[in-house]
Parts: sequence; C-alpha cells; structure tokens
Amino acid sequence: MSRQPRTDPVPHLTAVAAALAPPGQPRPVFPVADRALAAVLGHKLFTLLLHHEDTGESERVYTNQPAAYPVGGRKPLNLTPPMQRLFRDHQPYLGRTAADIREVFFDHALIASLGCASVLNLPVVWDGHLLGTVNLLHEERWYDETDLPVGLPFAALLVPAYLALTRA
Repeated sequence: MSRQPRTDPVPHLTAVAAALAPPGQPRPVFPVADRALAAVLGHKLFTLLLHHEDTGESERVYTNQPAAYPVGGRKPLNLTPPMQRLFRDHQPYLGRTAADIREVFFDHALIASLGCASVLNLPVVWDGHLLGTVNLLHEERWYDETDLPVGLPFAALLVPAYLALTRA
C-alpha cells in the first residue's frame, strides 16, 4: 500500500460547504466533493448514489469514471449483512480487500478492472432516512477505521444536495 499521509480535511470541508451556495444545485457541489475527498482520503473511483427505497435500487447521480459507471445507472441492492448495516442501520461500510468487494458487490469484476480492491461507503442520512451513499474505492487496504470520522462529515454536508435530488 502506498497510502499518502492524510491531508487536513477542514479546508476541503469548507470548500464543499461553499459549493452548496451557488445557484443550480445540486449538481455543482458534486465535483467539489469529488476533489475534496480525493485530496483528503484518496480514491480511484468515486460515485454518489441516490437510494430509491420504493424500488430497492440505487441510482448513480455522480461519477468520476463515467465510461465505466455512467450517471443515471441503477442497480439493485445486494442486501448482504454489510449492506444491511449500511442501508438499514445507516452504518458505513469499510471493505479492505478484493474478497470483501466480491462478497458485497455484483459488479466486483468491473471494480477490479479499475484497479480497486478496497471500498468506503458512507451513508447520507437525513431525519432517520437513508438518502444515498458516498462511495470511494481505491487499491487494496487503502482505507481503515481512521477514515470514517473524516469521511462522514463530507457525507453529512451533501444532505442538502440529496434532498434536492429527491424533490426534483
């Protein structure tokens, strides 16, 4: 693992908060969140998924790899125990290895083809309801428990953007 020392998250949290102010939301804040989380935690693949509780699907609303993971794509939930904790209990999911990813994601082969073998899924929650997830993927063993208290405030900052999506 060639993980770099983590960067101070405060200036990046400030940038995401500021990106919520301009008109045209929610789309303008997404690339800012992408850049901020790339700087603070790192990722090869970054996606934002909107949860559709009524259909049991997640819809991709932002991606940094549109050829592999286009915006608008939907996928059914694979409610393995880790995903139940994420979607039902609103607990983040940390997968450290390719085996962890194979256990949880239908698209594990595509994920592996992008050089990703670890994942950090952060719930975006408002008023007791899961709105969606912030998903960061990188090389094996990139993420650990110390990344959760850094990543979760970014997910919380995106609540207004997700609320805007649910009202669109």
